[in-house]
Amino acid sequence: MSRNTFDTDCQTLTRHVLEGQKKHPEATGDLTQLLSSLLTAIKEVSSAVRMAGIARLYGIAGSTNVQGEEVKKLDVLANEAFINMLKSSYSTCMLVSEEDENVIEVETEKQGKYIVCFDPLDGSSNIDCLVSIGSIFSILKKTSDGPPNIKDALQSGRNIVAAGYALYGSATMVVLSTGDGVNGFMLDPSIGEFILTAPNIRVKPRGKIYSLNEGYAHYWDPAVKEYVASKKNPECGKPYGARYVGSMVADVHRTLVYGGIFMYPATSQTPKGKLRLLYECNPMAYIMEQAGGVASTGTKPILDLQPESIHQRAPIYLGSKEDVEDVLALIKKHGL
Repeated sequence: MSRNTFDTDCQTLTRHVLEGQKKHPEATGDLTQLLSSLLTAIKEVSSAVRMAGIARLYGIAGSTNVQGEEVKKLDVLANEAFINMLKSSYSTCMLVSEEDENVIEVETEKQGKYIVCFDPLDGSSNIDCLVSIGSIFSILKKTSDGPPNIKDALQSGRNIVAAGYALYGSATMVVLSTGDGVNGFMLDPSIGEFILTAPNIRVKPRGKIYSLNEGYAHYWDPAVKEYVASKKNPECGKPYGARYVGSMVADVHRTLVYGGIFMYPATSQTPKGKLRLLYECNPMAYIMEQAGGVASTGTKPILDLQPESIHQRAPIYLGSKEDVEDVLALIKKHGL
């Protein structure tokens, strides 16, 4: 047997974060502890996703979440796993979940200094047909004195300390940034650890793929219509390929790896956009910017938005710098 069958000095996600912590003498280790608890929740959800059919976790749980979406059994399990693990990390004081109408305040005796905004199971409408789904999160630091309040959660994306997502696909992968680039870690089930497999991820300046739900084309503004038409029928060169999964994690991950653009624009039906700012747009925008890409509402960078409510929605255009700049130029041209 080859000596290289096993890596006896592998770079795990925890090791990677600890090494980053050493670069900051003022660090307390709380963020490392928080990320470790997040990883435990992600492993639990990953296991549940793989076992869902056998464990009968598919199907409707019999209620709707705050977005009015039917809640699947896996949604409920994932939300509970994230909440329980984050509370028990003793490093959080407040949680914002897609599944809960109000902020979740951590018990006083368990409180730390961080706020976590998360979508525990993104793309849940794809659960029953076995399409890739994921989890998205961002971490903020409490800014107020005294007990935590909702204003601590309503910070712009520029204040994010760390953000990332987990993708439950052909393998389970975590993509993470703590403000010093983007790295990808694959779950090795044999040792139960996330191993660094994609260091220093950089998105291409221009890609060959556009991604959005073309079923809503009738409701698009003229700029989006013109942009998509220009990619389908370019005056010169090959047309772009169209790819759309309907799970934000899967679509954004493909954009990060292959380049191109992911869009969920405002429409005449949803003038404020559809994706949620705190736990969908902001984390993905943070990752994309850290990887050298761009993320915009169409008029300003996503991370510059000042949230007004925890479930606020926003339009989003993100991906390769040149591709996003193309659509922004058309938005400006049309005076939108």
